[in-house]
Amino acid sequence: MGSTVSDILTIHTGPAEQARCADKAALAVALTDARSHTLALFAAYEAALGPGLQVPCMPELNPPRWELGHVGWFADWWIARNPERPRGLSANPHAARHPARQSLRGLDADSLFNSSTVAHDLRWALPLPSTSALRADLAQSLQDTLALLQDAEETDAGLYFFRLALFHEDMHAEAAVYMAQNLGFDVGVGLGVDLGFDPSASSSSTDKSALPHTPLAVAATAWQLGRSGPGFAFDNELGAHTVAVDAFEIDAQAVTWAQYLPFVDSGAADQRQHWSDAGWAWRQSRASALPRYLRRGLRTPSGEHGWEQQRHGQWQPLNLAATACHLTAFEAQAWCHWAGRRLPTEAEWEVAAHTLPGFAWGAVWEWTASAFAPFPGFTPHPYVDYSAPWFDGRPVLKGASPATVPRMRHPKYRNYFTPERNDIVAGFRSVAAG
Repeated sequence: MGSTVSDILTIHTGPAEQARCADKAALAVALTDARSHTLALFAAYEAALGPGLQVPCMPELNPPRWELGHVGWFADWWIARNPERPRGLSANPHAARHPARQSLRGLDADSLFNSSTVAHDLRWALPLPSTSALRADLAQSLQDTLALLQDAEETDAGLYFFRLALFHEDMHAEAAVYMAQNLGFDVGVGLGVDLGFDPSASSSSTDKSALPHTPLAVAATAWQLGRSGPGFAFDNELGAHTVAVDAFEIDAQAVTWAQYLPFVDSGAADQRQHWSDAGWAWRQSRASALPRYLRRGLRTPSGEHGWEQQRHGQWQPLNLAATACHLTAFEAQAWCHWAGRRLPTEAEWEVAAHTLPGFAWGAVWEWTASAFAPFPGFTPHPYVDYSAPWFDGRPVLKGASPATVPRMRHPKYRNYFTPERNDIVAGFRSVAAG
């Protein structure tokens, strides 16, 4: 018997939908789990970087101690210190907050950790608390959060900010994995995190037909974009509306290295015709067309250069059957032009993810052809800086990465990064042009 749409939805959204509708008991478990994950990641940073935890000032990084303090500050700001917490979405985001705890030795937590007011590059010059002080504050923060959760109303409004703080912490945990890969060390030991790398198999072949597209045909349909119903939703997901989706053919899985690298080997990645104006400007700013974390290795017995991938600071043979990752939206668009294909729209991706049993996702965040824009009737939630400042034309990404915790892996979730970002675990799948 074939899988039904209901079966597919259960498989793909189970843990994530449960988290969005979690009751108080489930939230207490999830919040505790998220904090344990945060602390384990931070311990990996200490082991790799030493007690100073120094990292370079780069757009893709944050000081590790700032990240740790911000996670605790965010939970306190919206839960323990928020007098309008019980009102949920109706809360006034500008309501005066209760004073911060004094566990940070009198430091002004708001002037240190409020990401809306503390500019990125200034975070390296802040008088950040010690790691021991941050750990103690996180322990107290979680204790306060769980105590308030016990007294919260078992409603979507009463639990809104607890769910928001949970997902916010999960997002920062994923970012910590990206940053570690950028810095060249591994946080995955004991944490069940692997960014899709598989050094156990390799191949020297980059023939364009090495791994042909597995097509999935989708009939024309009307599709509801956006989330509706009970439970938690991010503000950019609301405004459910129906769009017409023409029939299309989409890859069953994201593009692999065996499919992507002939674009580089053939010299096509150096040809202007395959790039958008913005993509070509980005390409011209780089020394080579090699994707991030890849290099040509030693010659194989057949005389070709093998490929190697940098995995947590170590160069290892590239598994060409693995999903291509750490690609920019520009590279994805250019490959599609070269291959005579295109990126899916957000609606096409969702239709396939929700209705096709053979549609595999979760290996990488996937660039789409859709701009991150508000749905009809958009109204920012109390955390007003979550979506609204970023409606600037950047693409929507769908799916998840191996660093995404299961409760964040929802096919309605809309991720959004600027198109030049290749530190995130992003790739793409393609749709037949026409």
